[in-house]
Amino acid sequence: MHLLQPATVWDLAVRGGCYKPVRGMLRGHRVRMKANTMRKRTRTASDEGRGASGASQSRLPHAERRAQILDTAAQFFSENGLSGQTRRLAEACGVSQRLLYRFFPTKEELVAEVYREEILGVFKASWFVELQDRSVPVEERFFSFYQEYLQKTLTRKWLRLFLFASLTDGSMAPDYIASIITQLLEVLMREAAHEFDVTLPEDRALVLEMGWTLHGAISHYAIRKHIYKARTVVDDDRIVEMHVRMFLGGFVPMVEAQAAAD
Repeated sequence: MHLLQPATVWDLAVRGGCYKPVRGMLRGHRVRMKANTMRKRTRTASDEGRGASGASQSRLPHAERRAQILDTAAQFFSENGLSGQTRRLAEACGVSQRLLYRFFPTKEELVAEVYREEILGVFKASWFVELQDRSVPVEERFFSFYQEYLQKTLTRKWLRLFLFASLTDGSMAPDYIASIITQLLEVLMREAAHEFDVTLPEDRALVLEMGWTLHGAISHYAIRKHIYKARTVVDDDRIVEMHVRMFLGGFVPMVEAQAAAD
């Protein structure tokens, strides 16, 4: 009597005439494995436009994607400071870090561009033209400018970004003042002096300090409102009107007092 040896799966398949189907099954298994591998590669490639959360982002033209990254970066840095990690920034933008670095190879380049676009860029060159339009009363010109400057520039995002930038990079605030604010103060002082027919002191630094009495007052109001979160019940326009009238009302005595002191 012969003892039956344990049959393997392969033996049973051969004896039962199932050899070809089994091979077909193996081929099918290999096809499925190949398809799965291709799907994985496709998902990996598509991750370029996804954030860490996995949310799919539609493909945007280069200029639109760059603008979207800059806008998100400005908001991100204004909330987290310039030391915020690029990994978290990429997540906020909904893109990979790799894609972020395609647009801005270094974080320093990104910060510099945010500064140019979001700090320097919001100041309208046309404001200088309007401030020097002497067909309009000087009080009306100053009021219109600071009303818009308060609304368009001295926002919560702009102030936080500017303050964080000033603390992180010691050159940013002086650069903004030298590029824009110094010229603004000179225009304000020159136009007010022309209105009241007075001669300004020759000391340029002194003239700029007098201009800061108006610009600094309105800027500090915005800081109290957006940074200190002070409860403000007086309308913004009324605040601007009050400071402009105080500046112009005391302009002649201020200039004459400084001239006498010299």
